[in-house]
Amino acid sequence: MKIINDNKLFKSPFIKGDVRRTGGLKGFTLFELLVSISIIGILVAVASTAYGVTQRKARDTRRTEDMNAVQKAAEIYYSQNSYSYPANSSSFGSVLQLWPVDPKSTGWTGYQYSNVGSTYCACAALENTGNGNASDNLCTFAAGGTFFCVKSQQ
Repeated sequence: MKIINDNKLFKSPFIKGDVRRTGGLKGFTLFELLVSISIIGILVAVASTAYGVTQRKARDTRRTEDMNAVQKAAEIYYSQNSYSYPANSSSFGSVLQLWPVDPKSTGWTGYQYSNVGSTYCACAALENTGNGNASDNLCTFAAGGTFFCVKSQQ
């Protein structure tokens, strides 16, 4: 039994003389290529934006954890050294091996520590403004600030 192909089954009802379906030319049209490239471009743009936001959040989380570690170290220092807090960031030697370094150290303010009498204040500037607990690096606590600060607990 011989099958006869009269090319009527492969023709598109919308495009007259659709040669791609009849076995003539093989490949993609220019329009199909442009649409595919546009979709890929949009996906790359969305992914790169989301990646940047995620990186900023991760660095802010690191800053918050570093300040909490500084607070714990300062309280340990307080109990071991005649109930006084470290004078500056380099005085933590016995309880904190190294002063933490900001994850975005180039072009960024970093961490600040100040001791005023019997209290201290340690702050880190956040990249995502509005997520901090202080409005400045002097421990002026306010919701939605641009800094994350810790202070003496005693």
